[in-house]
Amino acid sequence: MTDLRNKTIFITGSSRGIGREIALRCARDGANVVITGKTAEPHPKLPGTIHSVAQEAVAAGGKALAIQLDVRDEAAIAAAVEQTAAHFGGIDVLVNNASAISLTPTLQTPAKRLDLMWDVNMRATFLASQACIPHLRKAANPHILTLSPPLNMEAKWFSPHVAYTISKFGMSMCALGMAHEFAADGIAVNCLWPRTTIATAAIEFNFPEAILRASRKPAIVADAAHAILLRDSKTFSGNFFIDEEVLRASGVKDFDQYAVSPGGQLYSDLFVWQP
Repeated sequence: MTDLRNKTIFITGSSRGIGREIALRCARDGANVVITGKTAEPHPKLPGTIHSVAQEAVAAGGKALAIQLDVRDEAAIAAAVEQTAAHFGGIDVLVNNASAISLTPTLQTPAKRLDLMWDVNMRATFLASQACIPHLRKAANPHILTLSPPLNMEAKWFSPHVAYTISKFGMSMCALGMAHEFAADGIAVNCLWPRTTIATAAIEFNFPEAILRASRKPAIVADAAHAILLRDSKTFSGNFFIDEEVLRASGVKDFDQYAVSPGGQLYSDLFVWQP
């Protein structure tokens, strides 16, 4: 497959950041993109709403459907998926991008924050996949792509933020299990994670400014996601992809184009090898 024209891409958490960038990359192919998120009205601190991103997607050459969605609401997920299938005639791709983060140690993680990360990360990934799979079974090249890390059981990735790590690894474990469970249906289920930190609100609000400057732009993750979604779903499933490795395999050589500070030192993301 050479592009995603007329394919329907359902993306959770796509009003800003990586989700928005993936939506716009797919839209440039002429895809139908479903923009979901809680932000329907402008946020005082954060850019973008589901409606502004939908407008951007149309301007980029795609078709768009904006759906306000709290991924903690099981019924709302099911309704959004059915609305998408009715509107565009099916679903070809699910991108599990929505995520909550709190890099807090055990004694500083209240139950409310623990529940939020579990519900938005693992539980929403499971429920969105569950809702989309009946439609994906009917698609020609169906994919589930989850923005979560490779499973690395070293204690150093757990001890600083146990709850967050468990919730993100929960997303990855969904993909690992579902890749095998739905292999006979030809549904590719893969994970994608950045090698470096990505310049999003999550980095801006949770890390020092120096790390934001040492990050890459969300476009690198979107380009890697696009490359994965073009692959044959029957032969590329159960992988934990790293964005830079995907793009190098696709022939990309210029990675400075993605850097916030071209030529500068890059900061490795959590859960990946650090030099």
